[in-house]
Amino acid sequence: MEEVFLILLGLIIGSFLNVLIYRMPIGKSIVKPRSYCPKCKKPIKFYDNIPVISFIILRGKCRGCKAKISLQYPLVEIFTAFTFWISYSFYFSISPIYTLFTIMFLCIMVVLAIIDFKHMILPDELTIGGGVLFLIYSFFNPLITYKDAFISAFGSALVFTLLYFFYLKVRKIEGLGFGDVKMMILLGAFLGVNKLLIALLLASLSGVIIGFIFIIFKGKDLKTKLPFGTFLGLGAYVSVFWGDCVLRFIQSVLR
Repeated sequence: MEEVFLILLGLIIGSFLNVLIYRMPIGKSIVKPRSYCPKCKKPIKFYDNIPVISFIILRGKCRGCKAKISLQYPLVEIFTAFTFWISYSFYFSISPIYTLFTIMFLCIMVVLAIIDFKHMILPDELTIGGGVLFLIYSFFNPLITYKDAFISAFGSALVFTLLYFFYLKVRKIEGLGFGDVKMMILLGAFLGVNKLLIALLLASLSGVIIGFIFIIFKGKDLKTKLPFGTFLGLGAYVSVFWGDCVLRFIQSVLR
């Protein structure tokens, strides 16, 4: 019953994450007005706003204007429900409070990853605000020390800042956005050094793979901008659950 409740709650929170994803980049309030169709602007009735179910019943279209509803909405809701379930499965026996903060962290990762993918921005409210929240929590985090959190947060931000100015001053291009620098504080504050390194490795590998795909199949070049925050979010998500396993595997290979 606990898992069923968590999955249902995850679906509801996923619906709210969709609101953040849509409204934050355009500077609209996340509280009001109530949800509406982006096409016809008509408010969405409560019975048309049930996570996943409404999308299926309406066949992915607005009831009023018949405009297509992005598949993003049910996918984010389902993925958020999965996030609630897997966080509970991994960490509830260790600490219910840590499980809650894990869910919060991963929900922020989902929002940042999609916003950066769609708009190439990383809102300060999530990167800086989240960083402050998890730095405070680091004093109570059962898996890492507060020293680990502060070192990984500000150490990685410093490295990314140096890379930012290196690309800007030496290569005359913006190789990294400054939002990525702020996002590193958020990641480091919750993950600690070891898991942060794995998140960076996974983000870099996925970025390289996607970059080559763009070059080969899309005719892009090495100067093509990619939403690195999206890859960081993906790497962080995997690292939260399997970062230690990946690290042990790498260490066994290097021996």
